[in-house]
Amino acid sequence: MSRNLLEKIIASHLASGEMEAGSEIGIRVDQTLTQDALGTMAYLQFEPMGIEKVRTKLSVSYVDHLTLQEGFENSDDHAYLKTVASKYGILFSKPGNGICHQLHLERFARPAWTLIGSDSHTPTAGAVGMLAVGAGGLDVAMAMAGQPFYLKFPKVVRVNLHGELRPWVTAKDVILELLRRLTTKGNVGTAMEYGGPGIARLTVPERSTITNMGAELGVTTSIFPSDEVTREFFRAQGREGDWVEFLPDPDARYDRTIDLDLADIEPNVALPHSPDNVKKIREVAGTPVDQVLIGSCTNSSYKDLMIVASMLKRKKIHPDVSFGVLGGSRQVLRMITANGALTDIIDSGARILESACGFCAGYGQAPRSGAVSIRTNNRNFEGRSGTKDARVYLVSPAAAVAAALTGKITDPRDLGLEEPVVELPEKFFLDNSMFIQPTFSGEAARGPNIGQPPVNTAMPQRLQAVVTIKLADKITTDHIIPAGQVSRYRSNIPKSSEFVFRNIDPDFARTCEQVKARGLASVIVAGLSYGQGSSREHAAACPMFLGVRAVLARSIERIHMANLINFGIVPLMFRNGEDYDAIRAGDELEVPDTQQALRLSEFVMFNRTRGSEFVVYHNLTPRQVEIVLMGGLGNYASQQNRG
Repeated sequence: MSRNLLEKIIASHLASGEMEAGSEIGIRVDQTLTQDALGTMAYLQFEPMGIEKVRTKLSVSYVDHLTLQEGFENSDDHAYLKTVASKYGILFSKPGNGICHQLHLERFARPAWTLIGSDSHTPTAGAVGMLAVGAGGLDVAMAMAGQPFYLKFPKVVRVNLHGELRPWVTAKDVILELLRRLTTKGNVGTAMEYGGPGIARLTVPERSTITNMGAELGVTTSIFPSDEVTREFFRAQGREGDWVEFLPDPDARYDRTIDLDLADIEPNVALPHSPDNVKKIREVAGTPVDQVLIGSCTNSSYKDLMIVASMLKRKKIHPDVSFGVLGGSRQVLRMITANGALTDIIDSGARILESACGFCAGYGQAPRSGAVSIRTNNRNFEGRSGTKDARVYLVSPAAAVAAALTGKITDPRDLGLEEPVVELPEKFFLDNSMFIQPTFSGEAARGPNIGQPPVNTAMPQRLQAVVTIKLADKITTDHIIPAGQVSRYRSNIPKSSEFVFRNIDPDFARTCEQVKARGLASVIVAGLSYGQGSSREHAAACPMFLGVRAVLARSIERIHMANLINFGIVPLMFRNGEDYDAIRAGDELEVPDTQQALRLSEFVMFNRTRGSEFVVYHNLTPRQVEIVLMGGLGNYASQQNRG
């Protein structure tokens, strides 16, 4: 049978289910990764499972988000992560080693293997032919315990790249073009496979920029074949023994095909406040700029920073611009130090930032009020920068430098410079000393910031609930539970829960407590593409802690839907938009028999406040229905083990 890349990997890792689009499958997991903002809760959920050591081929715990140690909380989490990793056989990446996705691509990603990570940008590793999927921390904990990872078999979209990028056009512009065409919503249940003659001209770091921002499309994963370009990258990383050729069959079938001529793409920019609000840079050129930041797991590779250094050589940034640069890994930083490129960046007036997620995830470098901030990262949601009224634009490193030099949004083609030619080195700097090997001994260190994983109760037989908030379209996980400084409480669910919807409705948590005091549950109502963005399961765990038992939306994104199910919150969809329009915050809703209703694909929900009824539906599998009815995946797994 002829198969595409996704079908080949899934067929070799299939633990349960049928390989048909939309059908639930379970796959065996080779590798897992966590990062510190979400990993602490994943390991707190893993510990009670009673497993002596992780059952994956490799599990890595990265510290790359919460590196601003303003108080004891982040350091508490890091001490816990280091000691729990040592006890259970998990490789630990120390703070300062680099960003998880950049490091994993350099050191551990492997063609035709499977990886799940508690970060939505885990598909970065698809650049080398790996099936890499973002998931909630509880799903990662289950995988570390040797359980399959469950997902719905995706439709596969083939993207054929033709031709060659013109000068000053980059891989970032390619993925922004796809975001312009496909948007951030409506792509749930699909995966992107890249091919065509144009990929031969894209290096692995360039491919990783594209697979990284597939997360913004909302797809399950993105993947490139493993070819000679991949082999050269592995050889330079000292890992040629990990390389295998991995190609789709010539007559593989796809659910949809997109043809993209690379020569037709121009330098692009994503305008506030969504990665799909894309225009050509020349359409907005001249907009004054206050801040420029280069880095993130999207654009902090050796090639990215060599382009930056070449453009800045013997130049000074505009006096009105605050300019920061970071390398995605210690490997990158060490190499640009050795060859002098870092000196060119420093001499331009740049601030050199830590090799960490930093500003991309809302940790530090918040711009001034009302600022225009030009960034090379992957998300520009409102308020994510740390400044609610800032306007964040997403561009390539070359376009970011152009803005830093001129003080305004500028197409790099209009600088009058010759485009830098950067070749990847034959050998990268190799030093794994900041990966700490496990000792399989000791106990996990638990400072006062380390809490307990939340536990839900079974779904009530009769669900009586109040709509505690009504939201618009494209509500992100940043809207639900903010990034930035409040992330220091990620291991403390009661404290984190105080911040749910803080920037939309500061009284939301208090409202939920008042509803709970009346003996009722809470319901969140939302529009299209609810829960896009980060994989953070706190966007489900914290509402659950506050008493939310259902989310009722026009559509819900994949990872967030899985997290809702994992924490016993039922994700429901309106059958039509008029029903969404009619409902109001404060309405009391009822499902008389949840056991019977949820075992149907659609059922009637009653609005007791308005004396009306409306039809809702869900896409849950029978397994997921049982998980929701039992109050979440933890309860379900315990019941299965007892059985």
